[in-house]
Amino acid sequence: MNFIWIAIAVLSFWSVLLTIFFWNLSSHYNSLLKGSTTKTLQSLLDSVLKDLEIAKKDIAMLQKQYATIEKEGRLHIQKVGLLRFNPFNDTGGDQSFILALVDGTDSGVVISGLYSRSGTRWYAKRVLNGRGVDHQLSEDEKKALQETKKIKPVV
Repeated sequence: MNFIWIAIAVLSFWSVLLTIFFWNLSSHYNSLLKGSTTKTLQSLLDSVLKDLEIAKKDIAMLQKQYATIEKEGRLHIQKVGLLRFNPFNDTGGDQSFILALVDGTDSGVVISGLYSRSGTRWYAKRVLNGRGVDHQLSEDEKKALQETKKIKPVV
């Protein structure tokens, strides 16, 4: 007789425990489907996987575009150096200047404007990797290029 009561108590406890477990499982399942137009967990997971594949393709496309933009961005003027000076003794003030405009690879142009009483002369020299291409750079032009080194390029 005691054995029957013990068995009924164990079975009752087990029944209550399984009921609580299934109720928690059911509420968790319903919370997963909450706000979803689908009625089953399988269809919800399928839509999540489809969205994940679309997101992966979008990320791959964005990475390619970013690499292209970054590569092209190195070719834009990123650094500017300006040096004002007085090349002649007969003029007052630092009226002359040298302007260096270079990209991330230190390539670009150096523009010199030399002011004198008789007029202003303009000169331009191409620069490739920090060196003059067609003409040697003067010391002042090299100083203007050094000014650009103080500016960190956008990479």
